[in-house]
Amino acid sequence: MDSEVVAMKLASADEMREMDRQTIEDWGLPGAVLMENAGRAATSVCEELLVDLPPGPVVVVAGKGNNGGDGFVVARWLHGAGREVRVCLLTKLDELSGDAGINASFARRMGVPIQEETGRRAIDEHLAHATLIVDAVLGTGVSGEVRGPAREAIAAINAADAPVVAIDIPSGVHADTGAILGDAVEAHTTVSFALAKIGLYQHPGRAFCGRIIIAPIGMARELTDSDQLQTNLTTAADAATMLPGRRPDMHKGDAGRLLIVAGSVGMTGAAALTANGALRSGAGLVYVACPESLNDVLEMKCTAALTRPMAETAERSLALRALDAILEAAEPVDAVVLGPGLSQNDESAELARRLAAEIELPMIIDADGLNAFAGRAEDLADRAAQTVLTPHPGEMARLTGASAGEIQSDRQAAARGLSARIGCVVLLKGASTVVAAPDGETWINPTGNDGLATGGSGDVLSGMIGAFLAGGAEPLRAGVAGAYYHGLAAQTATSPRAMMPGDILDALPNVFPER
Repeated sequence: MDSEVVAMKLASADEMREMDRQTIEDWGLPGAVLMENAGRAATSVCEELLVDLPPGPVVVVAGKGNNGGDGFVVARWLHGAGREVRVCLLTKLDELSGDAGINASFARRMGVPIQEETGRRAIDEHLAHATLIVDAVLGTGVSGEVRGPAREAIAAINAADAPVVAIDIPSGVHADTGAILGDAVEAHTTVSFALAKIGLYQHPGRAFCGRIIIAPIGMARELTDSDQLQTNLTTAADAATMLPGRRPDMHKGDAGRLLIVAGSVGMTGAAALTANGALRSGAGLVYVACPESLNDVLEMKCTAALTRPMAETAERSLALRALDAILEAAEPVDAVVLGPGLSQNDESAELARRLAAEIELPMIIDADGLNAFAGRAEDLADRAAQTVLTPHPGEMARLTGASAGEIQSDRQAAARGLSARIGCVVLLKGASTVVAAPDGETWINPTGNDGLATGGSGDVLSGMIGAFLAGGAEPLRAGVAGAYYHGLAAQTATSPRAMMPGDILDALPNVFPER
């Protein structure tokens, strides 16, 4: 289901804890009030779902932390409203403390049935008859692998047939990275409090969240809107504001001139997809610098782009002696895309490095342009103009020396780290693409589907970002908008299984706002 986003900013577990602390200590709002507001918000979601569910008990599976305390508030309010509700507590009541202990005691005095130290068999028995399950086992503070009773409870919840409402985050999902900590609850709906947590929008955790609802719990706007919160979720309104402007009286020069340095034998499609992606995204003039023997093929594939045949190597990739001609071709343009289908020929790689160093224009570096800087990403820190890098995890690994697995384990940290290190905007492709700026500002993209897992889709994206850069968009904004509309086109194009890059191109005219 689509997320119901009412706040753009996302928070890490540490940032959320600090906001809790400031709310309680600096603003004077007791933690018990925050817990009450959180529980009331989750109760409202449960009530909405129960309207369409068959009769039966609501079962709250609660841990011993504040997440469990929120669950006791839900149980109390549902019980007070006449609902059949019971709590499966994974510990003893007398082991609960603070606000969680207060709410557990209150629920018990109100008559809410509570079973202490519930094991797997007992949980299974209760859940077998449940019409709705509330996951209040673990909150955002968990970072290690889930073990013991909590893991058994997660397995029991997932084995049950009833829909699950997760409190703040599905138990077992890492709040910052979206990693699965051994096992995680598969929720129908997740109610996240004050701000959504970053891990809710990072895979694999995103697939465990179901519908995401962000519920205010009384925190001050000064905290939830703070500029110190640097992680953002891209919304449709955000993406629209990031596109370069259009005017009724503009001509093709006003719309931006883009040079694409791309192509080699066997990979003319990469150059063509990049060019057509740029043209479909508003570029006024697109030039393609390609190996001279491939020029005729590209003229047939890119009828609206202008090809520039260049000197080539014996392997039919761009040769180093093409440097001066490409620099000359770059003089009248506004931005450059370097790398799609360029090949990993040593001479072509050296050409890519020389072009990056000598072209003083905004530049997107993708694919083999990135491979030319494998192990030497710091060379890009010396570029005289702004740069957008668009690696997939494998290319990111070659740039940084980390493994692809390490990068995937914390995609935001990987993108932010490289961006800060070399002063480039880094767009780390993949499910929930991350776009990071050198100052730490980061955007997580919510659009797209598995249809993008096909060769050539990234070339279309490079062309789109190139068009936005050539049209005058700032690099970060160009990257964020490119990722958003690229994913949106994939969602509207065709069946993900059947998708080809050309389908994304065909869908682009239907996803952009009119102006």
